[in-house]
Amino acid sequence: MTTPIIEMRGIQKHFGAVHALRNVNFSLMPGEILGLVGDNSAGKSTLMKVMTGAYQRDDGDVLFKGASTQFRSPQESRDVGIEMIYQDFALCGNMDVGQNIFLGRWPRKYGLFVDREKMYAEASTVLKRLKVDVNSVFQKVESLSGGRQQSVAIARAISFNPRVVIFDEPTANLSVMATERLLETMAELKKQGVAQVIISHRLTDIFEVGDRVMVLKRGENVGERYVKHTNEREVLELIVSGTPETALSADEALKRAA
Repeated sequence: MTTPIIEMRGIQKHFGAVHALRNVNFSLMPGEILGLVGDNSAGKSTLMKVMTGAYQRDDGDVLFKGASTQFRSPQESRDVGIEMIYQDFALCGNMDVGQNIFLGRWPRKYGLFVDREKMYAEASTVLKRLKVDVNSVFQKVESLSGGRQQSVAIARAISFNPRVVIFDEPTANLSVMATERLLETMAELKKQGVAQVIISHRLTDIFEVGDRVMVLKRGENVGERYVKHTNEREVLELIVSGTPETALSADEALKRAA
């Protein structure tokens, strides 16, 4: 497919006197894993929040499957299949796994009562789809490790049958084993055709599962590369010394290197 599942053109965003995003272009293909990298305050999370409707852009266009759109809230982007998983997971620790997966949208019986049997059965199905190791859908989330809590957050996102999932610093507070499990989950989602964005400072993770990497610096594009045609050193050089004037798309960089 040649049409991006989501595309952003010339995105501008101000917070008072701060120019957070400057004419940023972004695209994500169906089933692609894109690493979005840059220093703190580079604009990575801001760009994704503009995409999902958590922030409203000041200028530019957002296209979903080739059609111009304006998401006024995260609920509107969720309705078309875009999910963002934040670093704090946004889970309720005093509730169990099944309840967290269906939080706020309980399956109903007779239109009145929560259909608990259906809720837990569907929660188990989602976890099996992700091939994640959570012992029971009846466990309280607060009793789970950080890695397993993240699995529940991912399961909640996947239960909406998304086309795009955005991970905001997903491995920042995970153990080595939990990180490996997360990367396996991302690879499994890719097999199922889900496009993914991973915002991360850990280039090793992006190079393990990613297809393409995009670098932001002070709210501007400073370069893109295909993972299989670059290395961590080149990406680090873009993060440190890249400029909009020398920025190349992944395809342009590949042609120049050929």
